[in-house]
Amino acid sequence: MTRRTAHQQHHLHSPYNRAFYTLLLILSVLSVGTLGMHALEGFSYLDAFYFTSMIMTGQGPVPGDDIHTDFGKIFVSLMAFLSAGIIVASFGFLFGPFLGKLLHIGALKFEKELEEIKH
Repeated sequence: MTRRTAHQQHHLHSPYNRAFYTLLLILSVLSVGTLGMHALEGFSYLDAFYFTSMIMTGQGPVPGDDIHTDFGKIFVSLMAFLSAGIIVASFGFLFGPFLGKLLHIGALKFEKELEEIKH
């Protein structure tokens, strides 16, 4: 295992890599949800995709898209909890460095203004 020097960056430092992994994670969850709804409830792939996207975005199921099996109800409940957390974590992963830099800049400006007030 090699050590990084001060000039080398971590492979996840690039915003393109972060965007790629975020998109990959969201598409993976969407795929699992689509395949699960198709298998458990017999929805068409398009209806299963639509239903899963509604669950993932927090809009909930559309009236008329009833879940008939107990396994389907458990699956949808787990998908709702997991997908909400994954969406929040993904956007935190994607925008975290940017927001951290903004926070750092704000803290530096605050310290500078505080020093000016003291003098």
